[in-house]
Amino acid sequence: MGHEVRLIAAQFVRPFVKSNKTDIADAQAIWEAVQRPGMKFVSIKSETQQAILTLHRMRSQLVKVRTMQVNQLRGLLYEFGSDLPKGRKRGMERIPAELDQLEETLPAMVLEALREQVRRIADLDKDVEEIERKLAVWKNEDEAVKRLMAIPGVGLQTATAAVATIGDAKAFKSGREFAAFVGLAPRQSGTGGRVKLLGISKRGDVYLRTLLIHGARSVVSHAKQREPWLEKLLGRRPVNVAVVALANKTARTIWALLAHDRIYQPRYAARIT
Repeated sequence: MGHEVRLIAAQFVRPFVKSNKTDIADAQAIWEAVQRPGMKFVSIKSETQQAILTLHRMRSQLVKVRTMQVNQLRGLLYEFGSDLPKGRKRGMERIPAELDQLEETLPAMVLEALREQVRRIADLDKDVEEIERKLAVWKNEDEAVKRLMAIPGVGLQTATAAVATIGDAKAFKSGREFAAFVGLAPRQSGTGGRVKLLGISKRGDVYLRTLLIHGARSVVSHAKQREPWLEKLLGRRPVNVAVVALANKTARTIWALLAHDRIYQPRYAARIT
């Protein structure tokens, strides 16, 4: 009918609902919210991007279930004196030997139940690996994902999740706006002309923010050569603050590469005219 379709986040519409939530009240709230000059809209994702996000949601759920299964198995064996080493892989490698030692202590039906749980964890590992294989196939077909993976701390999961979540990068005015969308920008509290910066807002997509922070932590912990500004920051602030600052910078870099169709260049400085 000639209308331009736009999406508005629900939290931006809710303040304009003046009465009980009904279809009429919602329609009036949407009509009023859309006319606001400073209203922010959500970029419309393609079906492919929605499909990739579906894979990420499925993988995240499988990892949570696997973690619960491993922790439960570790706790049950600890009751019988089996102290497994830290780390999922190292702990799972020791479990068969621990179960063999407990054959004379535990009833046969309990040992069989524990071995079945070990097999379930192995099946979960295969399911997670299969989803990661599908993400790797999509990476080979998408040039944007390949460009993002050149950024330190950005791997397959972060790159694919970022491309699928952002949609159209030009929907954000700047890299800082995208960082705020992910929840990596500081909250502000101001009165009387004084503005105080607080901790990060933690708004927006929790999953993507988690991936960015994990990637930044990997760079801080394992990078052979860190950037000078990061070294200076680590010298005067706690490690977690530096990790979040690096995640914020990574988010801005991701936006710049996608919005301006560029490749990653270490220590690139934008020209201000």
